[in-house]
Amino acid sequence: MKQTVTNLKQLIRAGRGIIPAHTVILNGTLVNVMTSEVYKADVAIYEDTIVAVGDVTDYIGDETKTINAEGKFLVPGLIDGHIHSECSKLSITSYAKAVVPCGTTSMISGLDEYISVSGLEGLQEVFDEIKLSPLKVFWGAPYKTPYTFPQSTVAFNFTKEVHENVQKWTECFGVWETVREYVTEEDEDTLGAIAEAAKNRLPIFGCAPMARGKELNGYLCAGIRLDHESYDHEEVVEKMRKGMHMLIRESSVTHFLKENIRAVTEVNPALARRVSFCTDDVTAGDVLEKGHLDNLVRLAIKEGVEPMVAIQMATINSAEAYRIDHLVGSISPGRIADILLVDGIETFNVETVITNGKLVAKDGKLAYELKAPKRSAVLTSELKCAKTTKEDFEYRVEIENGKAKVLSMDVKGPFVRKRRDVVLEVKDGIVQPDTEQDVLMVSVLERFGRNGNKSLAFCSGWKLKKGAMASSAAPDDNNIIVMGASAEDMSIAVNHLIENGGGQVVVADGEVIEFLPLPVGGIASDLEPEEIARLDKMINKAANDLGCDLPEPLMYMFFLPITAIPDYAITDVGPVDCIALNTFNPILELIENK
Repeated sequence: MKQTVTNLKQLIRAGRGIIPAHTVILNGTLVNVMTSEVYKADVAIYEDTIVAVGDVTDYIGDETKTINAEGKFLVPGLIDGHIHSECSKLSITSYAKAVVPCGTTSMISGLDEYISVSGLEGLQEVFDEIKLSPLKVFWGAPYKTPYTFPQSTVAFNFTKEVHENVQKWTECFGVWETVREYVTEEDEDTLGAIAEAAKNRLPIFGCAPMARGKELNGYLCAGIRLDHESYDHEEVVEKMRKGMHMLIRESSVTHFLKENIRAVTEVNPALARRVSFCTDDVTAGDVLEKGHLDNLVRLAIKEGVEPMVAIQMATINSAEAYRIDHLVGSISPGRIADILLVDGIETFNVETVITNGKLVAKDGKLAYELKAPKRSAVLTSELKCAKTTKEDFEYRVEIENGKAKVLSMDVKGPFVRKRRDVVLEVKDGIVQPDTEQDVLMVSVLERFGRNGNKSLAFCSGWKLKKGAMASSAAPDDNNIIVMGASAEDMSIAVNHLIENGGGQVVVADGEVIEFLPLPVGGIASDLEPEEIARLDKMINKAANDLGCDLPEPLMYMFFLPITAIPDYAITDVGPVDCIALNTFNPILELIENK
């Protein structure tokens, strides 16, 4: 409920038992994450707020609804501490259908992918959608958009002047994903956002992969509160010893929990109370198959974390890290009534989900029909770029025939690209991709009608033997990214996305093999999670059939424009050296035939 004097009076009276509760949960066993205790207790709820925990006999009226939790454990709703739900290709509505039945009732997000394609107007539509959803979103205003360095092209640029406005919005709970390089390079917009947050007493959420020593110290001097990016447990320990809250990430493609939890299980158990969980980027198929944060709780327990501690990591720890523990994170009077009924704290299977005081999911499914809102033109997916030809994806050089030594961005995991020097043939003035050497062409095309930028470079690690694949969903800027062994197939793939308003596509021998439409901003869909999971599986299989052996071929590809993680990336402004923070020429040397 919105807090007014009238509402506060009602809540206080409900808390004192003067007026009856609307709902009570009886006969359950409370998991008290505040005191690390487990004991029998009932819960009374008035509207959307917990008003009593313990003996609630005096809170029951003639019209009070009862939920029998006999044999079940009462756990606070789970909180995902850092998530780009857009990367699942599910709209907010569809995403809620997937994760709420798993017990995730809150997430912290910048909704930055929506902002990059639709600006503040589109963001307001997403806020309206969230209000209709059982999933809470605690929004952090992105420190800037885009996150790329040098700056790539997006539909809307988040600047320090924008922060002066949006940080005063009731939806704003902090500054989101403040990338280290922008702090240490003293970017004016980033420092302006941080300075504005100091005025508004808002926390700064970080993003500092591999930050250690002096670089970490300088970063922390900007007032960064927490981080979700650590590549090993030593990095976690250093960051925590220097005062940070740490989020352990376990996404669909970055499986860091097993390594990073060692900070707690091997180095210092006392660190646990300032460790929480996030998933960052997940696929619909993974959520449906494994679960969401409930899966992270089970994984942590498997790695030797005590069940109570693992549950704290998924609830109160995250709430405290983000300064929202007065609202969520525990089953306590005055908190929002987000409560799970689970079978046991060791097994942690979520059976019933209550959000805002209402039963919304049971036995893995939503308990009611949730419909997506009607989409306006702001969040439609027109790609404002010209059709391409195969010539757009041919790398032309000054010699007619010979050899070209090139720098190929070699994928070593979803977020790591290393330098690989390769010698390629030059025929008729065009550098030839080489599937035998596992070298493909890759390009990013600006799709917002702002400048028509196109880039072109070389990449390795996908092992496509022919064809191409493309996506209009590609954080951090969501321009079109296309990769392939054939310039003609690359052009067909891009043109198919333009003709169909965005999505993901695989092409071979001049034919579209699979297509996954993404009509919400070109980055998401209102389809059911099960249908997106099916289409995901089909399009990844199509890439696998062309030779790719990566677990998520298109997700690995659409992470290529992220410049925040070393060593190489590509955006619409060109291939990027993520260490030097500038673009580079992938042609290292040309040797003409004599």
